[in-house]
Amino acid sequence: MLFNFNFYSSLLLISFSQGMIFSILLVIKGFQNENNALKWLSVFVLLCSLYIAPWMLGFAGWYDNQPYRDILFYVPFLHLFFIGPVIYFYTQSLLNPAFRFSKKEFLQLIPGILYLVYSFIVWLTDKVILKKYYFYEDGSDKDFASWYQILGLLSMLTYFFISLKYYRSYRKLIFQITSYANQIIFNWIRNFLYAFLSMLLLRIIFYIIPFFTDGFKDYSGIWWHYLFFSIILYYIAITGYSNPVETKIGYTLSYIENKPIYLLSSNETTADNTIDIEYEFENEISDEVFQWKVKLMELIEREEIYKNPELTLSDIAKKLETNTSIISKAINQGFKMNFNDFINNYRIEAVKGCLKNNEHKKSTLLGIALDCGFNSKATFNRAFKKHTGFSPKDYLLKI
Repeated sequence: MLFNFNFYSSLLLISFSQGMIFSILLVIKGFQNENNALKWLSVFVLLCSLYIAPWMLGFAGWYDNQPYRDILFYVPFLHLFFIGPVIYFYTQSLLNPAFRFSKKEFLQLIPGILYLVYSFIVWLTDKVILKKYYFYEDGSDKDFASWYQILGLLSMLTYFFISLKYYRSYRKLIFQITSYANQIIFNWIRNFLYAFLSMLLLRIIFYIIPFFTDGFKDYSGIWWHYLFFSIILYYIAITGYSNPVETKIGYTLSYIENKPIYLLSSNETTADNTIDIEYEFENEISDEVFQWKVKLMELIEREEIYKNPELTLSDIAKKLETNTSIISKAINQGFKMNFNDFINNYRIEAVKGCLKNNEHKKSTLLGIALDCGFNSKATFNRAFKKHTGFSPKDYLLKI
């Protein structure tokens, strides 16, 4: 097989081969752990590796020799219409255990499927029916046609913003229904999406800014785009493979009202299984909300349920024999804060009480924090600073 090893082709070969290996490792781990998110990430890494292939093979001499030239012409390596939906599916499957690949998701793959059909028609016409170049009479690879590159870029940008919106809705929800939101906040998915955005910006920079066009005569200028692209792909593959966090909070996103709806069970998404969560902090509260506010305070002070590090809105609703919508409204409107901050404030007051009683002389600060319901040092430090304006150690010096 022809492959001219040189500075350009060799570095891209390393990126391509490593990407393919990571894709295989991700899908194996996905099946072993029954983790659909890893399977979608595997597909993304595979598509990105194929994205590098034409330039790797081009620098290796394939465009200048037959039959390799026809392989690059007729085999679609760039699947720009698939990358965007796969990003979105990965985001949903990582953040939402209720996500299932259904007919609605399949419809989003139709543009990519149509491009595959188009590529097949081009091959059939040129190689089987006419047995001469017709579509490829101009000698330009159809994968790099301007219309396909522009529409592909727009598709990927659109799915980036949709995925980012989905992530922000998730963040908004978990602060409303869990008391350990910082543990499942998924900074990784935010970093992943911005890494993907940097891939797209690289594409725009290297193809639009005139500064880089001087190197296009021998294609060495655009090669740098694929090198930087490969580095970002490494980061995504390695970090995504090692990311251990999984959420068990199921929800469905209302695009009309632009807010997530909490699912009582992650196994189904029927209307009877959903609860609207309150998100507004209103100045005036009704008599009903005030009554639930009083009941809530009595429950927390009596049973000290804030000491449960995995306390959720549903847990409190069950104890008060009501639903999460009412409790959410009581907290948001009655206390002007979300559920996560509300419970953490009780935990912090408990910690402060322990410090005033000199319990820090018998136990560590972290030990006291864990006894009061916090589940990590980082969460405790962050919440304590937010509530008091001091770090735990500075607060100790202060008192």
